[in-house]
Amino acid sequence: VQLQASGGGLVQAGESLRLSCSASGPIFSIDAMSWYRQAPGKQRELVASISKKESTKYADSVKGRFTISRDNAKDTVYLQMNGLKPEDTAVYYCNADLLHVGATWFNEYWGQGTLVTVSS
Repeated sequence: VQLQASGGGLVQAGESLRLSCSASGPIFSIDAMSWYRQAPGKQRELVASISKKESTKYADSVKGRFTISRDNAKDTVYLQMNGLKPEDTAVYYCNADLLHVGATWFNEYWGQGTLVTVSS
Protein backbone atom coordinates (compact mmCIF):
# COMPACT_ATOMS: atom_id res chain seq x y z
CA VAL A 1 0.00 0.00 0.00
CA GLN A 2 1.28 3.46 -0.91
CA LEU A 3 0.14 7.04 -0.46
CA GLN A 4 1.20 9.36 -3.26
CA ALA A 5 0.96 13.09 -2.62
CA SER A 6 1.12 15.78 -5.27
CA GLY A 7 0.27 19.40 -5.93
CA GLY A 8 2.90 21.31 -4.02
CA GLY A 9 4.81 24.20 -5.50
CA LEU A 10 5.94 27.79 -5.20
CA VAL A 11 3.25 30.46 -4.97
CA GLN A 12 2.96 34.04 -3.81
CA ALA A 13 1.12 35.07 -0.70
CA GLY A 14 -2.62 35.17 -1.24
CA GLU A 15 -2.62 32.54 -3.96
CA SER A 16 -4.05 29.03 -3.85
CA LEU A 17 -2.88 25.45 -4.22
CA ARG A 18 -4.66 22.13 -4.20
CA LEU A 19 -2.91 19.08 -2.81
CA SER A 20 -3.96 15.55 -3.66
CA CYS A 21 -3.06 12.24 -2.08
CA SER A 22 -4.09 8.90 -3.51
CA ALA A 23 -3.83 5.53 -1.85
CA SER A 24 -3.04 2.51 -3.97
CA GLY A 25 -2.58 -1.19 -3.42
CA PRO A 26 -4.68 -3.95 -1.88
CA ILE A 27 -6.90 -1.69 0.21
CA PHE A 28 -9.93 -3.00 2.05
CA SER A 29 -11.01 0.15 3.85
CA ILE A 30 -9.76 3.63 4.72
CA ASP A 31 -10.88 5.35 7.89
CA ALA A 32 -9.57 8.85 8.69
CA MET A 33 -7.40 10.72 6.19
CA SER A 34 -5.32 13.70 7.21
CA TRP A 35 -2.80 16.29 6.14
CA TYR A 36 0.16 17.21 8.31
CA ARG A 37 2.92 19.69 7.68
CA GLN A 38 6.43 20.25 8.90
CA ALA A 39 8.21 23.55 8.54
CA PRO A 40 12.01 23.80 8.81
CA GLY A 41 13.09 23.50 12.41
CA LYS A 42 9.59 22.75 13.64
CA GLN A 43 7.67 19.67 14.65
CA ARG A 44 5.18 18.04 12.35
CA GLU A 45 1.68 19.35 13.02
CA LEU A 46 -1.81 18.32 12.04
CA VAL A 47 -3.34 20.64 9.45
CA ALA A 48 -6.69 18.96 8.78
CA SER A 49 -8.38 15.60 9.01
CA ILE A 50 -11.52 14.04 7.59
CA SER A 51 -13.33 10.92 8.74
CA LYS A 52 -14.83 8.31 6.45
CA LYS A 53 -18.20 9.98 7.04
CA GLU A 54 -16.57 13.33 6.09
CA SER A 55 -16.49 14.93 9.49
CA THR A 56 -13.64 17.47 9.40
CA LYS A 57 -11.21 19.08 11.81
CA TYR A 58 -8.77 21.92 11.19
CA ALA A 59 -5.85 23.53 12.92
CA ASP A 60 -6.78 27.00 14.14
CA SER A 61 -4.13 28.53 11.89
CA VAL A 62 -5.83 27.31 8.70
CA LYS A 63 -9.53 27.54 9.58
CA GLY A 64 -11.43 29.49 6.97
CA ARG A 65 -8.60 29.22 4.43
CA PHE A 66 -8.06 25.47 3.91
CA THR A 67 -10.64 22.84 3.01
CA ILE A 68 -10.10 19.10 3.26
CA SER A 69 -12.21 16.71 1.22
CA ARG A 70 -12.08 13.12 0.04
CA ASP A 71 -13.29 10.91 -2.75
CA ASN A 72 -13.86 7.47 -1.26
CA ALA A 73 -14.35 5.91 -4.69
CA LYS A 74 -10.84 7.03 -5.64
CA ASP A 75 -9.21 6.53 -2.21
CA THR A 76 -8.05 10.12 -2.49
CA VAL A 77 -7.89 13.05 -0.09
CA TYR A 78 -7.54 16.69 -1.13
CA LEU A 79 -6.46 19.87 0.57
CA GLN A 80 -7.62 23.10 -1.03
CA MET A 81 -5.44 25.91 0.31
CA ASN A 82 -6.60 29.46 -0.29
CA GLY A 83 -5.15 32.70 0.94
CA LEU A 84 -1.74 31.16 1.44
CA LYS A 85 0.67 32.90 3.78
CA PRO A 86 4.46 32.66 4.07
CA GLU A 87 3.98 30.83 7.38
CA ASP A 88 2.21 28.03 5.48
CA THR A 89 5.56 27.12 3.92
CA ALA A 90 6.29 23.51 4.81
CA VAL A 91 6.46 19.97 3.56
CA TYR A 92 2.93 18.62 3.57
CA TYR A 93 2.34 14.95 4.31
CA CYS A 94 -0.81 12.93 3.85
CA ASN A 95 -1.77 10.29 6.34
CA ALA A 96 -4.38 7.55 6.33
CA ASP A 97 -5.68 4.96 8.78
CA LEU A 98 -5.99 2.06 6.42
CA LEU A 99 -6.96 -1.61 6.48
CA HIS A 100 -5.29 -3.49 3.68
CA VAL A 101 -6.55 -6.78 2.31
CA GLY A 102 -5.55 -9.62 4.60
CA ALA A 103 -4.94 -7.45 7.63
CA THR A 104 -6.92 -7.67 10.86
CA TRP A 105 -6.51 -4.10 12.07
CA PHE A 106 -6.00 -0.60 10.72
CA ASN A 107 -2.51 0.77 10.35
CA GLU A 108 -1.26 4.29 9.81
CA TYR A 109 0.32 5.10 6.45
CA TRP A 110 2.20 8.19 5.34
CA GLY A 111 2.78 9.74 1.95
CA GLN A 112 6.17 10.98 0.85
CA GLY A 113 5.51 14.69 1.36
CA THR A 114 5.09 17.54 -1.05
CA LEU A 115 6.76 20.93 -0.60
CA VAL A 116 4.69 24.09 -0.45
CA THR A 117 6.60 27.36 -0.55
CA VAL A 118 4.79 30.67 -0.15
CA SER A 119 6.73 33.82 -0.95
CA SER A 120 5.84 37.22 0.48
